[in-house]
Amino acid sequence: MHKTHWLQIRHRLHQHPELSGSEQATARFIASQLQDLVPDRLYTDIGGHGVAACFDSPNPGATVLFRAELDALPINEINTFAHRSVTPGISHKCGHDGHMTILLSLASYIANNRPERGTVIVLFQPAEETGEGARAIVADPVFSELAPDYCFALHNLPGYPMGQVMIRSGSFNCASRGLTVRLTGKTAHAAYPETGISPASAIAELIQTLPGLAKNITQEELVMLTLIHCKLGEAAFGTSPGEAELLATLRTESDSAMNRLIETVTEHCRAVAQQHSLSISFEWNDIFAASRNDSECADYVARAASEYGQPVQWLDEPFRWSEDFGAISAASRGAMFALGAGETTPQIHNPDYDFPDQLIPTGKDIFAAIYRQLLR
Repeated sequence: MHKTHWLQIRHRLHQHPELSGSEQATARFIASQLQDLVPDRLYTDIGGHGVAACFDSPNPGATVLFRAELDALPINEINTFAHRSVTPGISHKCGHDGHMTILLSLASYIANNRPERGTVIVLFQPAEETGEGARAIVADPVFSELAPDYCFALHNLPGYPMGQVMIRSGSFNCASRGLTVRLTGKTAHAAYPETGISPASAIAELIQTLPGLAKNITQEELVMLTLIHCKLGEAAFGTSPGEAELLATLRTESDSAMNRLIETVTEHCRAVAQQHSLSISFEWNDIFAASRNDSECADYVARAASEYGQPVQWLDEPFRWSEDFGAISAASRGAMFALGAGETTPQIHNPDYDFPDQLIPTGKDIFAAIYRQLLR
């Protein structure tokens, strides 16, 4: 198909964004596009609104999965171009519209160049932004039927030369999760604070001590704790507070380091709460596993990029940002790579970001070259 077709597809997807877990219309559109390519099998409603098309060969071989994301972000777009979001407060500010278009373009290529052995799967996954989608996909019984041997994904990355491929073996991006700590004491009249139990001193202690705990987990890899938000009592001058809330983001290079950080942080919080006669509870959100690249799969990516003359940068360290593809690559051999989106392109999650259309053929060509290495 002519490149204008894929631009129109990407712009249509950009105009009609949907939040994580609410991607019904996007999934229906993707399924209709895939149906036109006459796959051997088409699955919908996987792990929520996930869609997968399978192209089978009559000969034994590996099963190779390529993945893109369906969801957008709760960000109000400030761009004024014709294909801007028509939904106030929601927009594709991570480039998932571009990732979906790349995968549809790949599916079109595969439909015209069927696998000579094995099976190829194009998977459109819901709810990446919340970290829930990939886990739901893997937990769905359909995933056991798909049973990929290899899996691949990409993510566009502004701030790097257009089309540059960034890859590494081992940890590619970090595990992360959001922590909410709630401390509960007892309110009192502000004139008689001694008659209550205020969490003020405890929350102040946690603000001072929690970030430093990350430094003691390991010196071998990245471990971070970033304070995000704090709330103490209510805006009432006559009342000494009885409740406090502290939010933090935990981030580590590996899942094992994350487990150690969780244990250290929760034990410390409990000890501080006990010292100040407070009850405590924890809530976890936006849970992302670390994404690790299989060395052989990373080599497939590098060879595919080189085939099309795209520069390849082998990274010394993983990216700090998280991506829930780690849940899929933990279930099979896989690799994720970053694709430079231009050094002057606004950053992802910026209100003026827009996926660069020139990356559509680049991403499709790299995926297609990986496909040919494994199944043709």
